[in-house]
Amino acid sequence: MREFLVEITTTVPEGTSQDEADRRRATEAVRAKELAATGHLARLWRPLGELRSIGIWRATDEADLQEKVLGTLPLRPWMTLTVTPLESHPNDPGRGQAAR
Repeated sequence: MREFLVEITTTVPEGTSQDEADRRRATEAVRAKELAATGHLARLWRPLGELRSIGIWRATDEADLQEKVLGTLPLRPWMTLTVTPLESHPNDPGRGQAAR
């Protein structure tokens, strides 16, 4: 699988009830655990003091990532994504451990 750096900003639409937002966040957490278990979500961070996420995601290609991985997230309709395909760097100290 290829690796992708994905920056995610989630904006809850105006007029959405707190119950709906909470329900989606709860199902999002479950789905993230499922994607981690299958190797599609490798790492996930939140920059200090920001309401966005940065993660390392894996998929066959970018179309697969968009459709079959990120597209399955319950919060996806509320997300703005920036996807950057990654490749191994020859000086990466973790190169032997990274997916290629």
